[in-house]
Amino acid sequence: MTNPAILLKDGSEIPEGIMDAFISTLCAIHDFKNKNNLYIMKKFILDEIDHQILDILIENARTPFTDIAKKLLVSAGTIHVRVKKMEDEGIIQGSTLSLNYEKMGYSFIAHVGIFLEKTSMTQNVISNLNSIPNVTVAYVTAGKYNIFCKVRAKGTNDAKDIIYEIDEIPGVSRTETMIALEESINDKKRMMHAIFKEL
Repeated sequence: MTNPAILLKDGSEIPEGIMDAFISTLCAIHDFKNKNNLYIMKKFILDEIDHQILDILIENARTPFTDIAKKLLVSAGTIHVRVKKMEDEGIIQGSTLSLNYEKMGYSFIAHVGIFLEKTSMTQNVISNLNSIPNVTVAYVTAGKYNIFCKVRAKGTNDAKDIIYEIDEIPGVSRTETMIALEESINDKKRMMHAIFKEL
């Protein structure tokens, strides 16, 4: 197992040899019989620069590293190293493209609660929902509904046809529909900032 890299403030890594000596010293101080025990305790820690990088990328995932570097007053290489490290740790997973569905004529949003005949039919129903492109999100839930999903449509008639299609899925007992009047909160940053405060 390779040693975990430790980043300095400028984004550079501590050389491998120094890192080995550091691990060995910790083992001696804490009387670890196996230095691999240290890796169990390893946690990737984000600093303020990482937070700011994520803040910018969440706003626009296509922001060039050079632009981020200028804004944060660090080198583009530092941004590249830090983003790569966050990707390796699974903190950043790919990049997404946000579409404005309203501009494309799909401004009608409904949330559909689905009751199943049997819970054993959950995966079959999910598979069928996945074949309906207007169903953009679906959750298996504990509570009133077995499945809760989000539907995008052009209007009420279009939504009605989609909901009828959901009703026809084998295993669906009945559905309840809630129409979204407006999307009041859709903020990806607030949760991220709350997590940063806990770290």
